[in-house]
Amino acid sequence: MIAIDNTFVSEELIEKKFVCDLNACKGACCVKGDYGAPLEEKELGIIDRNFKHIKPYITERGLQAIENQGRYLLYEKKEWVTPLIEGKECAYTYFEKGIAKCAIEKAFLDGKIKWKKPISCHLYPVRINSNKLGIDSLQYDKWSICQPACKLGDQLKVPVYKFLKESLVRKYGKRWYKKLELAVDLFQNSKKSKSK
Repeated sequence: MIAIDNTFVSEELIEKKFVCDLNACKGACCVKGDYGAPLEEKELGIIDRNFKHIKPYITERGLQAIENQGRYLLYEKKEWVTPLIEGKECAYTYFEKGIAKCAIEKAFLDGKIKWKKPISCHLYPVRINSNKLGIDSLQYDKWSICQPACKLGDQLKVPVYKFLKESLVRKYGKRWYKKLELAVDLFQNSKKSKSK
């Protein structure tokens, strides 16, 4: 683990390669899983404030799921998540040419709202575990549906932390990301010197 401010970053974010390949996976992360997208508590109010602008992009089935379950719900782990449609795709999912996409992100891209999507979605394949002291642990989440992304990342030689630059900056800021880049350089130089 690499310590940066109040975060611990798994070395896998440096060593593993990853680039989303939507044409291969068809946005499976929006469709598969035991529960919806994790939400930070502050994101609940953002969804409420922007819902009227997001709503036109949500499918009828998605709207029905939201009407039945709410715009978000408390999962058994005591974590806020988006609702699912019949235990499958996220209620905020719509399909375009067979690829699952996010209604929230579509509203953002169309200039209707200023919030791109839940940070947990934007940061995937990284998951954040926060403790009571406010320290975040950033872990690489291995999921079989992301094999195409791992393959493409290997081909393009793009490490996870570089692929996620935009979302990591969004979460922790430019200064934090700069510190991460410096830490990565030190980490890689240290590994090179040990291998000599």
